[in-house]
Amino acid sequence: MNRTFSLALLIFLLLFLGLATIHPAIVALALPLIWYLLGGLWFAPGKVQLYAKRSLSAERVKTGDDVAVTLKVTNRGSALEEVLLEDQIPDGLEVSEGSARRLLILPAGGSVTWTFMVKGRRGYYGLKNVHAIIGEHLGLARLEQDLPTDGQLFILPPVLRLRRVAIQPRRTRIFSGTIPARQGGSGVEFFDVREYQQGDSPRWINWRATARHPQNVFSNEFEQERAADVGLILDGRHRTNDFGDRSIFENSVLATAALADTFLNAGNRVGLLFYGHQITWTMPGYGKMQSERILHDLSRLEPGDSHNFSELYVPRHLFPSCSQLVLVSPLIPEDYDMLAALRMSGYHLLVVSPNPVSFESGSMAPTRTNLLARRIIQLQRAVLLRRLRGMGIHVVDWDTSQPFEKTAKLELEQRMVLPRGVLR
Repeated sequence: MNRTFSLALLIFLLLFLGLATIHPAIVALALPLIWYLLGGLWFAPGKVQLYAKRSLSAERVKTGDDVAVTLKVTNRGSALEEVLLEDQIPDGLEVSEGSARRLLILPAGGSVTWTFMVKGRRGYYGLKNVHAIIGEHLGLARLEQDLPTDGQLFILPPVLRLRRVAIQPRRTRIFSGTIPARQGGSGVEFFDVREYQQGDSPRWINWRATARHPQNVFSNEFEQERAADVGLILDGRHRTNDFGDRSIFENSVLATAALADTFLNAGNRVGLLFYGHQITWTMPGYGKMQSERILHDLSRLEPGDSHNFSELYVPRHLFPSCSQLVLVSPLIPEDYDMLAALRMSGYHLLVVSPNPVSFESGSMAPTRTNLLARRIIQLQRAVLLRRLRGMGIHVVDWDTSQPFEKTAKLELEQRMVLPRGVLR
């Protein structure tokens, strides 16, 4: 029940009671209220013509960076005695400096401009409306209106700079890069010895082999280094990432962003597959433009469960045969069959697995029961990782209490050596 209706009802009751009892004092009590009501209706806002314009200091920022939001509201109608303006800030953003609200008087043709700062967590935010409440000083008439504006903000995940990630897929592209191609040619790593050919540098001559065979001259051959196809797969399933009100998904996004940046800087062609509520595919590409595409896609992603596939599913038609696949996932035992099938199909697999056991146990009380449960689950996880490594899959077990750069330096910069007997 609004204030105007309540006041009118009170006036009616006083007049009715005064006339019914023929008591002038009761009727006199209604007279100030009548003047109050008439004044509120007289000064009530007429046709409202407010227009809002928004500008952002940046539309693409990293997590934790401040963004200046400037709003300008113009009154193209009659004068307004009281206007409350409030920017509709989406969930995930917060005002870090200033205020998103303004209470003011707007004359006809007047405008107001103010700036405030916002920041938030990773995500995509559409800034659409400014909410306006228009009234008069007596507080009787109130009109609410949403003023449409345009604005979007991408808050990208932070990109960690890794020195290198050593991979060695069975298939490389024709372009020069940093991936050993298992073919002789120009390079820096020794590959083989062959007979000296016209045009070879004298510095390549292998004098030891030549001394054993005086009738021939031998030269060293080096392994070519080329670019490769790299497919990043980000696991966004609820069952692997969410633990009550805590989620390890942000750690996975952090690792994916760092890996994508490292592979692209090395000249490789990189694509991203997100497996969560639905499969989201970022087409493979090169260079800084592809890095921007992947970061923008990562900023939008949220964990969810697929209704089509109960377990991890990787569409093989999206990735060239024998290319390098990098899965970022906390892993569950049911994932073994899928990963083993990919390995047997000829893909070279690297699994970066944020450890969910250490992540969840860090927030639990160190009771005897919790410690025993942690030990049991950790043993089950160790068995799964050992089985994957036995298939020739390089698995990085990342303790999320440690910086990812430290884990990458210890386990990703060295070229993987497969167990004897495992097909490369």
